[in-house]
Amino acid sequence: MTVPSGGGSVARSVVGVTTPIDVLQDAKYVLLTTFRKDGTPVATPVWAVRIGDELRVWTIRDSGKVKRIRRSSRAQIAPCTMRGNPRGPAIDATARLLPDSEAPAVLDALAAKYGLMGWWTRMMQRFTGDTRAGVGVTIP
Repeated sequence: MTVPSGGGSVARSVVGVTTPIDVLQDAKYVLLTTFRKDGTPVATPVWAVRIGDELRVWTIRDSGKVKRIRRSSRAQIAPCTMRGNPRGPAIDATARLLPDSEAPAVLDALAAKYGLMGWWTRMMQRFTGDTRAGVGVTIP
């Protein structure tokens, strides 16, 4: 089975893709939506890498999304463009803050997936003591 890749003549094979996480792991950007106390959604485009059955995101430790995840694990995730325009439907998910001990695996995976920019992110964290946090996102 093939799916058109957005209007062009190139098609992407989806043979063997069986779950939403299989599609999301290949997206360059994903739209992570967290929710305020009053239920208002706040969507943010982020890099994400798959480790096991979870997508992992690297973000600023005192960002709004981290504060919202501390309060509630409710989230949604969807593939998107760099500017946050959705490229597929949002899927209900559960988000959690990762312990600092899991940071090296997330940073290494980011470097592998995103090349030079991922490598730079990893180096900046290691040499500057960057105050970032990892977020794990699972799809029930």
